[in-house]
Amino acid sequence: MTPAAIVPIRATAELARGTVSGPAAELPALNDELEPLLERFLMSILPLAGAQAGAVRVLSDDGQTMRLVAQCGLPAQVHSAERLMQRDCGMCGVAAGADVLGWVDDVQACGQHGASGYFGAQCKSVLAISLPHGSQVLGIYNLFFEAAPQIDPPTQAILRLIGQLLGLALHNARIERERLRVTVMKERQEMVNEVHDALAQTLAYVRMRLPLLNDAMLAHDDAQSIKYFSDVKRAVGEVHDNLREVMTYFRTRMDPLGLLHALQGLVQAFGERTGIALELRNSAQNLHLSDEQEVQVFHIIQEALANIAKHSMAKRALVAIDKTPEQLEFVIQDDGLGMTAPSVSTIVTSAQGMAPPSHFGLEIMQGRAQRLGGRLDVGLKDGGGTRVRLVIPMLPKTVGLTA
Repeated sequence: MTPAAIVPIRATAELARGTVSGPAAELPALNDELEPLLERFLMSILPLAGAQAGAVRVLSDDGQTMRLVAQCGLPAQVHSAERLMQRDCGMCGVAAGADVLGWVDDVQACGQHGASGYFGAQCKSVLAISLPHGSQVLGIYNLFFEAAPQIDPPTQAILRLIGQLLGLALHNARIERERLRVTVMKERQEMVNEVHDALAQTLAYVRMRLPLLNDAMLAHDDAQSIKYFSDVKRAVGEVHDNLREVMTYFRTRMDPLGLLHALQGLVQAFGERTGIALELRNSAQNLHLSDEQEVQVFHIIQEALANIAKHSMAKRALVAIDKTPEQLEFVIQDDGLGMTAPSVSTIVTSAQGMAPPSHFGLEIMQGRAQRLGGRLDVGLKDGGGTRVRLVIPMLPKTVGLTA
């Protein structure tokens, strides 16, 4: 094999694997950069085949048309006329339907696209080569010749191999585009979760305090007015601080001393805010959770307690932590109104103590539990009240978050 043949094969193979250095390495992640990158490969392929121009066409998502994504050596009017063509157009359509290398015998037919001054004059012959991946053809590439060339079988095999490698590169680019879309959606959901956890609960507390402040002011009860005003002022300050934290880091602050220390602070603040006596009962010596896992667990417990404060009319609540070799269990329960009907514990159940399935906070709790690889059950507590149970299966080492 000649050195001229090795260069485009090596470059195309590296592109397909995602190991090209420099701009070509960005193909899988930057679909907008396909044209200049593919043009570089066309510039390498043309001397190998003895062609004067080349083009790469990619099938649209619906498979009905082919879009020109890269070209090298085509006149401007041809480039403009060939931007979009039907999939079933001549030999190019044949190459788009099966893994083939075929010649266009009647180049005058190509002139129907509005560039007849090029086809049949400067261009006497066109080669269409498929860009396959597995059993699917993702597009084609064309080589344009000023005369009928004589391409030997080894060179034809090289051109087909290049087509296969370019097909793999296009497939990888599509996968990366879909992965990027999913990643963006997940990041958006995470931002929504963080804004909810940072702001919604505190604002709900402010909303409950404002009527009390109004009543105290109307009753000229200065002592209670000062107390409720201080509560609202402190809560608004927390909202402001948390909002700045979310804007800066897109996540709420987690206690640097860990989950257990954060829960101890939560217990004290919960009792002062709501008047509901909250007990923390921990029988696990070590939780063995990662920082990310601790954040997820903390927010689940925080949301469960917020629902108790808003809906349960409870006098007492409990956060219990238990650990076995198989699982880590967190239980949040209260002695309040409980469920509207005595149904068995389920992942999502409508309750007075907990919000209905459409409640955004409960949906976020479920999503966090799933990311932990765990299970969230909400149901009645024996003796009355609501019980939320989070179970995280333990692996030999720390459980990792699922994607």
